[in-house]
Amino acid sequence: MLKKDDRLTLSISDMGVDGEGIGKAEGIPIFVKDAIIGDEVLVKILKMKKNYGYGRLEEILKPSPWRVEPRCAHYRRCGGCQLQVMDYKKQLEYKENKVRNNLMRIGGFDGADLEAVREPVKGMEEPFGYRNKAQFPVGRDKDGRIVTGFYASRSHRIIANRRCVLGAEENERILDLVISFMERYGIAPYNEADQTGLVRHILIRKGFSTGELMVCLVVNGFRLPHSEALVSELCKLKGMTSISLNINRKNTNVILGEKVVLLWGQPYITDTIGEIRYRISPLSFYQVNPVQTRHLYGKALEYAGLSGQETVWDLYCGIGTISLFLARKARKVYGVEIVPAAIADAKENARLNGIENAEFFVGKAEEVLPEFYERTAGVEEDRDGIVENAGGGSDKMRHPDVIVVDPPRKGCDERLLETMAKMQPERIVYVSCDSATLARDLKYLKGAGYELMRWQAVDMFPMTGPHVETVVLLSRVLPECH
Repeated sequence: MLKKDDRLTLSISDMGVDGEGIGKAEGIPIFVKDAIIGDEVLVKILKMKKNYGYGRLEEILKPSPWRVEPRCAHYRRCGGCQLQVMDYKKQLEYKENKVRNNLMRIGGFDGADLEAVREPVKGMEEPFGYRNKAQFPVGRDKDGRIVTGFYASRSHRIIANRRCVLGAEENERILDLVISFMERYGIAPYNEADQTGLVRHILIRKGFSTGELMVCLVVNGFRLPHSEALVSELCKLKGMTSISLNINRKNTNVILGEKVVLLWGQPYITDTIGEIRYRISPLSFYQVNPVQTRHLYGKALEYAGLSGQETVWDLYCGIGTISLFLARKARKVYGVEIVPAAIADAKENARLNGIENAEFFVGKAEEVLPEFYERTAGVEEDRDGIVENAGGGSDKMRHPDVIVVDPPRKGCDERLLETMAKMQPERIVYVSCDSATLARDLKYLKGAGYELMRWQAVDMFPMTGPHVETVVLLSRVLPECH
């Protein structure tokens, strides 16, 4: 019987949800951080549960044929790049298999049917240097020196590293300037233990298509002493567009507070995806991988099959990223998002692009859509075929041609799925960041009369673990005539 501190040899045959290797001993899965598929490893058992255990990698006895040299020396200690030692083609195969297996196991889809409508996983030609956003915690090392970098896995211990190989190359110079400024003027980093100190995080964003840079210091206060000196140095960097403070005085793991104070420049940077231009503030949600975002949203648009006459609902629309893509090809787009600031950004982005056929609503999609559908029941059609009533909306709103949904990791709740099915759109395009909840929701929609027509996995996060986006096209199955 396996127990803590046992040492054993494992052959790694699978990988877990956090990118850890999985090997079986006595039929029990053992999770091993830093091991990859194909490795033969010596492991020390750290913890045993009833049906699984955790082990520490002590030695690689026989390396996997897919093991490669990592670009970053910190990859084992940093919590960000679990898959950097795995050949990228194998990463893509692993991620696509994860989606397929969830669709079969949870969604109840047949493997051969899935293969018939699968489009090959979309990876990157250059899977490094792709992140347009990074949030670096600031603290002190054991010798009292100010450090920044990333947290070690499952901890708040900072691994000092100013040159992340996944981020923009400008990040390192910006971090050097900020840390040097803090040292020169005696500005203390935040201390989580006693909630003292000022600078908590350094947020950096880059518009890859415009070259515009944003620096936002998250601070445990209302001002930054000697900020003019920092601004003077940062402004020398090519592309610097926005420098601000974000006020966060709460004892919380949430990085950003609600208030932003502009120190210099504009309160936003701009970037483009395809032909659409977006304004991005420190608080805006914007996909971190612009290359793959262009493909993901382009694929969603392709699956929507728009000819210019369609009415579309875009649920969980954020700052309107997908909505504005769709609006260029649709008659009317309605976007729903719970975050008021995101809806304000969406409206501004529509104005910026001269798009007048997109309308946005603040609220939970799982509340807004069902309440709208129920409120507009029993309407009467006018002579133009457009239905209006005191509850607002039209028949095309109640029965749109297309619904696009891009929910958070938890997926859609059943009330929303039920309403989507009642609205009977011809097509549903589902963009998902979690293939397990995607599979669960597709199972419901399949039972409600929708057929899976096409699907593709899109790797938005190379090197960083098993996370993968998936875009799916569902088509309504018309009842047979008898």
